[in-house]
Amino acid sequence: MSEEALPGHVRLRLDLSYDGKDFSGWAKQAGGRRTVQGEIEDALRTVTRSSRTYELTVAGRTDAGVHARGQVAHVDLPEDVWAEHREKLLKRLAGRLSRDVRVWRAEEAPEGFNARFSAVWRRYAYRVTDHPGGVDPLLRGHVLWHDWPLDVDAMNAAAERLVGEHDFAAYCKKREGATTIRTLQRLDWERDASGVITATVKADAFCHNMVRSLVGALLFVGDGHRPAEWPAKVLAAGVRDSAVHVVRPHGLTLEEVGYPADALLAARNLEARNRRTLPGSAGGGGGCC
Repeated sequence: MSEEALPGHVRLRLDLSYDGKDFSGWAKQAGGRRTVQGEIEDALRTVTRSSRTYELTVAGRTDAGVHARGQVAHVDLPEDVWAEHREKLLKRLAGRLSRDVRVWRAEEAPEGFNARFSAVWRRYAYRVTDHPGGVDPLLRGHVLWHDWPLDVDAMNAAAERLVGEHDFAAYCKKREGATTIRTLQRLDWERDASGVITATVKADAFCHNMVRSLVGALLFVGDGHRPAEWPAKVLAAGVRDSAVHVVRPHGLTLEEVGYPADALLAARNLEARNRRTLPGSAGGGGGCC
C-alpha cells in the first residue's frame, strides 16, 4: 500500500456508513457474496463510466453483520476522472448505492494519508440490553438481547484490567504472520435511560474477533457466571479459551476513526507497518494489523 497516490492520480478520503445486516463483511470475496467494498467499487466504476475498478483501502475491515457509522476509506482516481466528476460524485453515488450504505464525504486527502495505516485509533460501540421483555423492535438490528440481568459496575471493574498494551491472542482469531499485540485505550460500559448498555471500545487497532470476544467475556462477568478477575486471567494465559463466547455481530458498530495532524500522517503511516513486540519479547517481521 502506497503512502501516496500513483503518478497522475488523486487520493480521495471517503467517509461512509453502512448497515451490516445484509453484507458479508467489508472485504470483497469470491463467490459473488455481497460486501461493502464490492458495492462501493461497483458504484464508483459505474458513476465515473470507467472500464476499470478503483480499489478501496479501508481503515478497519468489519466482519459480516457489523455496522459502521464512521468508517473511512481511500481511493486513488485518475486526475481527469476526479476533475470530471468531483462536483456531483456524492449525489451520483447516492443514486447508485443501495440504501444500506452511504458515502458522506469524498475529498482530496492530505499528503501522506492512508486510511488504514495513518489511523491512530478506532472506536467501536457494542450495544446490549438485559430487559426481560427483550429488545425494542426498532433497535433489534443493532442491539443484542442478553437474557440475564447485567451488573454494569462488575463489567467495568473487569474491563479496567484489560486496558493498556497487551498481547490479545486470547481474544483474537490468529492470522499467520500477524501480531496480536494491541493498545486498548478505552473499554467501559454505560447504561442509558432506556436500559440499553453500551460498551465503548477504543484501540490503536483491532485483530479479528477482538471486540466481540472481549464483550462476550465481560457479559459473563456482568451476569455473574465469572468473577471480575476472570477476563484478565484469560488475557494473561495468552491462548484462546473455549469459555470466551464471541457475541453476535449485529450489536457492534464502528463509530469513529482517529487520525493525527496532517503533518504527522506520513510518519504514522510508516510506524504502523512495523511489527510490534512487548517489552522483553523478541522482535519479528510482518505487518502490524
